Amino acid sequence: MSINATLFVQAIVFLILVWFTMKFVWPPIAKALDERAQKIADGLAAADRAKSELTAANQRVEKELSQARNETASRLADADRRAQAIIEEAKARATEEGNKIVAAARAEAEQQTVQAREALREQVAALAVKGAEQILRKEVNAGVHADLLNRLKTEL
Repeated sequence: MSINATLFVQAIVFLILVWFTMKFVWPPIAKALDERAQKIADGLAAADRAKSELTAANQRVEKELSQARNETASRLADADRRAQAIIEEAKARATEEGNKIVAAARAEAEQQTVQAREALREQVAALAVKGAEQILRKEVNAGVHADLLNRLKTEL
């Protein structure tokens, strides 16, 4: 065999090997590589989706936290307003009750003053009657009468 025939046979065997590789070996390898590339692309896409979903979830969480803070602040403000209203109402009731107590005390003092005046009038009337009795028992004398009236004045 000459080098040319060997080279020619080797070239034919090489071409058969290339054809066999391209026909039977390369498609499964290419298919496996394509599947692997697709899996990687799907994984990257899923990672991007997960990242965007995480960002969206973080935004929702921040929004809900903000709403919760606002609602809490609103409720605290409402509670403070209600507490102030209750305090003001209690103050108003206490003032009203105090005014009623003062009015009742004044009315009672006025009533006691009236009773004291009545009692004093009765005592003055009794003393006047007593003085008149003493004047009438003694003889009628202007000096004695003046003296008795002076003593009556001092008793009053």
